[in-house]
Amino acid sequence: MPRQRPIKLRCPICKKPVKSADADFPFCSERCRLIDLGKWASGAYVISSPVNDAEEAIAERSDSEDES
Repeated sequence: MPRQRPIKLRCPICKKPVKSADADFPFCSERCRLIDLGKWASGAYVISSPVNDAEEAIAERSDSEDES
């Protein structure tokens, strides 16, 4: 059975190694945590809306017409 390599966790801002037990996890420091918060606040990060498949939209429309 092959040996599994340990997962190396890195700060998403500066890419320094972090441990899951650190107080600022997943960040390495309060500074990186605040940089990330600023990106969310400024709109640099967004959560996209779900993408609907064209076939799903047609099926949903025909289902709602059948119920009427």
